[in-house]
Amino acid sequence: MGVKNLWDVLEQCKKTLPLHHLHNKRVCIDLSCWIVQLQNVNKSHCPINNKLYLASLFHRLRALIALNCSLIFVTDGSIPAIKLCTYRRRLNLRPEAQDGANSHSQNLSSLKRNMGSEFSCMIKEAKLLGLALGIPCLDGIEEAEAQCALLNLESLCDGCFSSDSDTFLFGARTVYRDICLGEGGHVVCYEMDDIERQLGFGRNSLISLALLLGSDYTQGVRGLGLEAACQIVKSVGDNDILRKIASEGLSFTRKKKNSKKQGQVKCNDKETTLSCKVNMNGIQNSQTDDQYLRVVEAYMSPKCHSADSDVVHRALVQRPFQHEQLQMLCSRFFEWPPEKTDEYILPKIAERDLRRFAYLRSTSSQLDVNIPMKEVPVKCPVSAIIKRRKVHGRECFEVLWEELYGIKSSVVPSDLVESACPEKIKEFDDKRALEKKNQRKSRPTKSGKQCSLTEIDQKLQHLLLDIELGSESSPMASREVISDQMPTATEVNFMNRDPPIILDSYCRATMLCQETDITAPKHEVIDLLSPSPQVQSRVVSRCTQMNDQHITIIDLSESETERSPEHVRKARELRLFLASIRDDFN
Repeated sequence: MGVKNLWDVLEQCKKTLPLHHLHNKRVCIDLSCWIVQLQNVNKSHCPINNKLYLASLFHRLRALIALNCSLIFVTDGSIPAIKLCTYRRRLNLRPEAQDGANSHSQNLSSLKRNMGSEFSCMIKEAKLLGLALGIPCLDGIEEAEAQCALLNLESLCDGCFSSDSDTFLFGARTVYRDICLGEGGHVVCYEMDDIERQLGFGRNSLISLALLLGSDYTQGVRGLGLEAACQIVKSVGDNDILRKIASEGLSFTRKKKNSKKQGQVKCNDKETTLSCKVNMNGIQNSQTDDQYLRVVEAYMSPKCHSADSDVVHRALVQRPFQHEQLQMLCSRFFEWPPEKTDEYILPKIAERDLRRFAYLRSTSSQLDVNIPMKEVPVKCPVSAIIKRRKVHGRECFEVLWEELYGIKSSVVPSDLVESACPEKIKEFDDKRALEKKNQRKSRPTKSGKQCSLTEIDQKLQHLLLDIELGSESSPMASREVISDQMPTATEVNFMNRDPPIILDSYCRATMLCQETDITAPKHEVIDLLSPSPQVQSRVVSRCTQMNDQHITIIDLSESETERSPEHVRKARELRLFLASIRDDFN
């Protein structure tokens, strides 16, 4: 629980940060808090034997591993003596048992936890899974959140994952209350700097709120509301509030509550007269009850492993990823085949290694040491870039990995590749540009074969003759066939984008025009690429006889409605053929 209603007080300091915010950070995890969260989800969906909570933990961990987030599990140790009353109340013990605990709580020492309980077994399974993923575990002396707070206060980690609000009372500076995965993944973050700046509450003020509102260590002042408690603490100030409580107890709240008796407040369902005093060295003097001073002492000096202890140093050492051990555990817990386990975790491990390589290069650049990629002591995990991809609207690369636990390729964000190995992107772009250039040079025709100019000219001659012969069925054209001995001369400018065809009149048509007084131009220009080709000069359709041969002069300026359908079809085929020739030459 932590401090009653403290998250409501801190609501305006809450920040929702993208999951990417955690990359390259070291974070402590209050493992009990995560298991409780995931266990509640598990109970609402399926029996606990299905271990949905453990699978959810696995997916959280692999998402953080991909961000190169160094994780440390921290577990609870013994139950503090000052917390025994709260602990037994949560276990629903009989009232007489609670009263006995209250009367002797000062004389009790911490209580060891039942390591054979169902919850303790869940913690053991989570620790096994973490160790297989290379996550160390630090077993706390008493409260796990207190140990996390100490590591954060000593700058041995960048933040703590915990849902207990009293983590700030133990000295934490950055607390991540919750995490959300998937598209738009984020973490809910609270920072002590924001609390001090926006609310005016320091660590001393938060401890005072715990005394007034209630926490795991005290039931607080009965009848005192949230707003009144905040006003009392603000009116005294963060620097003086604990000193005032040490000298006067909680009697100064009498003015706020309009109590009838001076120096009396209701606490733990009893009226208690307080006159506790503490000197500058923290030595306490209590005439009747030192309960509140004990609470302050529990928050200010919790029992934890010191920052320079061997236990902490071992927990900060990076552990190797145990591939085979993880496959065995996933088969045991989730009944996954090794292939499914690898599909889940190996791309994340590869991405983590790439982020480590990128972090190494960026750190070197900040120190003005620009080392070429081939000379970096650590080998780049990316072998080559296969192609560009887009995942959920984000630009990515599909990359080929060096030998890494058997994984061949996966998709990673493009900005990560750019920061880690921009040389690989340049190689990929140059390779693609060269391939496109070679494709343009050796692009085949639509038929799949290269045609020579002679073959093209022959096809053109046949098409022209077919078109002219097709006009034979037109009512405006002659029904005689052109002599086979009458050649045609065709000039085609193939290098022009829209090449017109220049048709020379049949060689003997000129003589015919001279004898029959027909005035006709020597050349007729037809734009066969237009939808309805028009003739720029007109030749009159007429049939005559010359040297015992029938000659037909075709009127090429006929409208399309005057031509036969076959004529129109052949003309269209010619236009398409010429268009393909134009594309080949371009």
